[in-house]
Amino acid sequence: MSYFFTSESVSEGHPDKVSDQISDALLDNFIAFDPESKVACETLVTTGQAILAGGAARQTTLHDST
Repeated sequence: MSYFFTSESVSEGHPDKVSDQISDALLDNFIAFDPESKVACETLVTTGQAILAGGAARQTTLHDST
């Protein structure tokens, strides 16, 4: 059986990388406070704009660390 292996990569600063970093940071915050958190997050980034979409469920209250 033969198959084709393909992959795609993008450079630093690409909107896909920025979107992933935002989603990862949000998920990390939820999990840090409640490891049982359920998070579905989509981040859309374009020039001058970022949109977060999704939902989350947790048992604890998240606090601003600043």
